[in-house]
Amino acid sequence: MSITKENILAALKNVEDPDLKKDLVTLGMIEDLVIEGNNVSFSVVLTTPACPLKEMLENACRNAIKHFVSQDAIINIKMTSRVTAPPQQLSGNIKNIIVVASGKGGVGKSTVASNLALALKLNGAKVGLIDADIYGPSVPIMFNLQGAKPRASEVNGKTRIEPIEQYGIKLLSLGFFTDPNQPVPWRGPMASNAVKQLFNDADWGELDYLVVDLPPGTGDIHITIAQSFPISGAVIVTTPQQVALADAKKGIGMFRMDAINIPILGVVENMSYFTPEELPNNKYYIFGKNGGQELAEMYNAPFLGELPLVQNVSQAGDNGTPVVLQTEHPIALAFIDLAQRVAQQVAIQNSQAKNAATV
Repeated sequence: MSITKENILAALKNVEDPDLKKDLVTLGMIEDLVIEGNNVSFSVVLTTPACPLKEMLENACRNAIKHFVSQDAIINIKMTSRVTAPPQQLSGNIKNIIVVASGKGGVGKSTVASNLALALKLNGAKVGLIDADIYGPSVPIMFNLQGAKPRASEVNGKTRIEPIEQYGIKLLSLGFFTDPNQPVPWRGPMASNAVKQLFNDADWGELDYLVVDLPPGTGDIHITIAQSFPISGAVIVTTPQQVALADAKKGIGMFRMDAINIPILGVVENMSYFTPEELPNNKYYIFGKNGGQELAEMYNAPFLGELPLVQNVSQAGDNGTPVVLQTEHPIALAFIDLAQRVAQQVAIQNSQAKNAATV
């Protein structure tokens, strides 16, 4: 059989994106198709650079062409990406806002948010991080930015806050604007207005993902962010123990209220088990077992995975270099996997929202 664009596209129609449930041609993911004799080259445009299915889809494309068109085809595939966005966006430059929440404090939410943001960047995305925990901001410590103060600039007669760049991502924290040694006795409206400024008055530039570290609970700041900005989805962080799960349920319930209605991207179980650095194969379930997975099943939400309790995680955060930067460390690989799962769920939610908007 001679190799033509038509029969190549016909072959690639047999390759389905498992998440979006349609073939790559129908989804418009095949671009720049060029045929020169037996040489076939094209690009597969994924929905995120953090796609966990990248290698599988590439192999499926090769196999489809070899099987349906020609065994002699010399195939050159460029795997690239164009991050999808929901129908509504904060601005044309910020595609997706991901909130990281927990009903309870002390479950490692800020650690997860910080490492998730960096892991998305390590996967090739443009990322920003807002630390919206006004009463206990952690980003200045975790990114070695104690005492840092963002600069301001004039853009079209309006003052814009310039996020601080660290480790390749853009950062803003309420901790940059307050005295770390003093309490912040702000009432709800004052705190909510301060958080809104981090979104509206900052010059974020182009971002694929803006990760937001929410404070614990289900208070004014949560409702303000949820109702003021187009959120792509929420990541729920819990530990396996019942006191954490009980509060995580309240967090999920808040996001699913009719007045808020934010998709749950999934549940992360942090501190799932303790593993000593010197005994990496040993697991001690000191806070219980499978609580996060059972919570996800209860609410029909994706379970995004387990993160162990490892001494190196807290040390890295205290030293201002989040553990995911140690790219070969097992816990770093776990955060990379988490980022891919979160990006995958964002793409699924965006596809579903787009389809709903066209019905």
